[in-house]
Amino acid sequence: MTIAIIVVVAIIVIAVLYYIGKRNSIIASRNRVDESWSGIDVQLKRRHDLVPNLVETVKGYAEHESATFEKATRARAEAMQASSVADTAKAESKLTGALTELRAVAENYPTLRATENFQQLSRNLSELEDEIQASRRIYNSNVQSYNTSIQQFPGSIIANQGGFTAREYFEIEDATERNAPQVSFGNK
Repeated sequence: MTIAIIVVVAIIVIAVLYYIGKRNSIIASRNRVDESWSGIDVQLKRRHDLVPNLVETVKGYAEHESATFEKATRARAEAMQASSVADTAKAESKLTGALTELRAVAENYPTLRATENFQQLSRNLSELEDEIQASRRIYNSNVQSYNTSIQQFPGSIIANQGGFTAREYFEIEDATERNAPQVSFGNK
């Protein structure tokens, strides 16, 4: 009888410890997702801060291209106001398109492309695009790991009890935009 009680208590203790460990693992995974989203947010803020300088630099050479400048400014404002992952992805897609148009305008002005300020802004933008892409990969990897942990048994039971919900991937909305944007403003 005593051995049976010890075995039952040991099983209960092991189950409780497993539950605590699994719940803590899910929480840590969720926190990694939040932290990696923060990394994307920082890169996007840097990108948003760079856009007005780029617009003003190009505007000085191509004043008659006001529709392109307004589109870039509007796309930046929408991107800064986006709150969810899906809204951010959609807004950033628009901003990437506007920056591509801005690049096309800049290509028509060789003297603009030759200025040091424009070249520096171009390098910064190109580096930011690379950092955003890397941050997005990290975020999506963390989301995949987290979603898997809350969808597989027995984690799904713990997730349901704890109110853990699946997270969205940060994906480009339009399949044609999945190609790397050409944001280099350097000479051909």
